[in-house]
Amino acid sequence: MDRLPAGLSTGRSTARGGILARLSKHKGTALKIVTALCALFVMLDLSCSDIALADQNDPWQALNFLQGTWAANVDHGSAGVQSSGLYAFEFELKHHVLSRVSKSPVNCKGPATFDCEHSDLLYIYQDAEGRPLNAIYFDNEGHVIHYTVSTPDATTVVFLSDAGGPGPQFRLMYQRKALTMYGKFQMRMPGQEEWKSYLEWSGAKQ
Repeated sequence: MDRLPAGLSTGRSTARGGILARLSKHKGTALKIVTALCALFVMLDLSCSDIALADQNDPWQALNFLQGTWAANVDHGSAGVQSSGLYAFEFELKHHVLSRVSKSPVNCKGPATFDCEHSDLLYIYQDAEGRPLNAIYFDNEGHVIHYTVSTPDATTVVFLSDAGGPGPQFRLMYQRKALTMYGKFQMRMPGQEEWKSYLEWSGAKQ
């Protein structure tokens, strides 16, 4: 009673044989596809590694988020100033220098000790290939500040002056959040740990 009819058994054998034949026929094609995919994955991995290495070797890449003209709306800081103006970051000298030019504020209200016609220049440069970035700042009041440059994340840059001088140490920060750039100019006196903001500003790209 458990034996299958002869015709049904033969039919299954024939079907199985046809499947095996088709598999055998396409086996070579499948192996070629798998081999090609493996090669592609290897190439993609190498390409990604090359890109990552290139980014590591080019510190300017980390500052690309600064490029352009930005609004500067000042409304915080110990200077007690409220003002609005513009500043611009742009590469110069065949991409060897990144400059920031700040123009005098359009609207400015502050104490008599604050220069509402303030303007300044910041130049970011690299001493030699493979060296870290540095910056130097000048303004129309005769101030000169030397900075080291660091990028703690993809949309933040920190300019830090030397702490060994007799006067205050300075820290300039830019951080981009979505479509807005935020900036802080801070200082701390020798022996102090806390940074105090002299000016804080924010604004959208123009």
